[in-house]
Amino acid sequence: MNDSQTKSIWQTLYERAREVQHPRAVSPFIEAGGVAAAILTQAGHIYVGVCIDTACTLGMCAERNAIANMITHGESKIDKLVTVMEDGTVGSPCGACREYLMQLDRDSGDIEILLDRDTEETVRLKELVPDWWGTERFDPS
Repeated sequence: MNDSQTKSIWQTLYERAREVQHPRAVSPFIEAGGVAAAILTQAGHIYVGVCIDTACTLGMCAERNAIANMITHGESKIDKLVTVMEDGTVGSPCGACREYLMQLDRDSGDIEILLDRDTEETVRLKELVPDWWGTERFDPS
């Protein structure tokens, strides 16, 4: 087997996020790329994004940037998510991103999130957002 056949999807997502991460100053008011994210959609496409931090606090997390990229391309169902911190470790999405992810689709709770790159330990979004308030709105009575 060659490397592309033995590489896990988690490694592929991690590498795609790192490709765009490059922390940089965009202007005296905006920094970007400290955190990067990659998502795998249920259709098998990968979308990436970086955080955009602004002096006016109207920035965007890397996860939401990747989601915006996905939605721009007509998709809304995520299978897997990797968030890469500035030091190269993986991390969990912030509370705002967890909420944003939950609102995307009735099955968003099943999104698998990488917690540990070495062991490939994952968690489902519904484990990070138990008893989510919006479930019933997907299935109105």
